[in-house]
Amino acid sequence: MQKDAYTLILEAIDAGVYRPGDRLVESELAERFGVSRTPVREALQRLETQSMLARDGRSLIVASLDHNQLAELYVVRAELEALAARLAAKHAAPEEVRVLQDMVEEDRKHVGDPVALSRANKRFHKQIHLASHNRYLVQQLDLVHRSMALVATTSLAAEGRGETALAEHQAIVDAIRNGDEDGAAMALQAHISKAFETRLKLDAANGRQRRG
Repeated sequence: MQKDAYTLILEAIDAGVYRPGDRLVESELAERFGVSRTPVREALQRLETQSMLARDGRSLIVASLDHNQLAELYVVRAELEALAARLAAKHAAPEEVRVLQDMVEEDRKHVGDPVALSRANKRFHKQIHLASHNRYLVQQLDLVHRSMALVATTSLAAEGRGETALAEHQAIVDAIRNGDEDGAAMALQAHISKAFETRLKLDAANGRQRRG
């Protein structure tokens, strides 16, 4: 099935092809994706209404999140992800648990490569969402993770964060495997909290560097 312009642009933002602050030009997008300008124009309008894009004069740029928006996003993400882990502990099939375990082990080879680890991290979390067996929760988490694409850097870029994050992933999988609903929810919430804390430290350090 051929992807529409909206999906193509959204995936490009999610993959970091277009980063917060980058200008999106209708003609360039049409050429890149091999589509006409009309669906690109409609896609850009749709992304603007969803706050994925912002106006900069007459131009459209990829939106960025300020400190308060980031904090609000992490609050919602922590609660929804914790619910997904809780439901996964209750409903996940043994095969789904094995897939999660395989992901943790496979992702160890990406430690030291923040970009690859970030992609692997998204796959891992998506697998937990699916293991919750709740389509409405999956839809809401898709929206949350779409907004996460507006964060310029990954918290996994912090020194030592990759190994720690994988240990946290293992704790989540263990709780899901054991059917420990409370434990799974608490482990995932702690994981998100640590990611947010790491991101705040990275942002603070980057801010100091820019001012210095």
